[in-house]
Amino acid sequence: MALRGAIESIIREHLDLGRPDQVQLIFERRITRATPSRFRTRVIQQGVVPSLHVDYKHSRIKQYHKEGLALRTETTVNDTRDFHIGRSLCNLPEVRRIGFSANRRLLSVQSLDCDPTLGAEIAQRVNRPITVNRRRASALRFDDPTTQALFSALVMFIVLPFGFVQRELRAAFAAFLGLSPDQITPAQMTYHLRRLRLHGLIVRVPHSHRYTLTQEGYRAAYFETRLYAHVFQPGLAYVHPDATQTNSKLRAAFDRLDDQIQRFATVPT
Repeated sequence: MALRGAIESIIREHLDLGRPDQVQLIFERRITRATPSRFRTRVIQQGVVPSLHVDYKHSRIKQYHKEGLALRTETTVNDTRDFHIGRSLCNLPEVRRIGFSANRRLLSVQSLDCDPTLGAEIAQRVNRPITVNRRRASALRFDDPTTQALFSALVMFIVLPFGFVQRELRAAFAAFLGLSPDQITPAQMTYHLRRLRLHGLIVRVPHSHRYTLTQEGYRAAYFETRLYAHVFQPGLAYVHPDATQTNSKLRAAFDRLDDQIQRFATVPT
């Protein structure tokens, strides 16, 4: 049942696969307005095993839950001329290559979009305490102003080819906290650098006192700072019940949701 639920989730998350911009990536074919095809995604579920169908001209990709054991992906090429290939048997290897390539591209997209474990693993490694070789580092909590200041400072150094030293990070970190560098001691910066290293966000340049960001570190820092500044803070300001009424669609949607929950929770007398 868990596997079926996961497969049904994959199908739900990819209802846009039939759009021309998605189909041309899967089948590796350029699509224009003149391309003769009906671009659509069909989900068949009534009375049968749920299945996803994506059409390109006379060809089709079908995904379904095979015998309750696995997600099966089938590509059927009904007219080889859809891919400018003749119909003789000597072209069978090329048709086979096209089908397998389409399957692999589709599964690659789905594995990236529908596997939440990688994001959950990174989030836990960054936002929770961590122990590496018996050395413990405290959590870099998303909502902590210190964490946001550290991450904002780190993003500034991605363009430096030789990394940064403690003094440079200290100055930027203090600025984001609204402090002067003198208000932050070297011992405090050593503590923060150690946290960043153990969480895998920065690495020390060998035989030096310089540090560089890892790819994961840059992306995590950039994503979390932008999410906090452009989504988390303004979003809460819009939906908070004590906030000034605005014309925000988000606020209006939350008000309607709150009203419906209150109606549902009200016990008739």
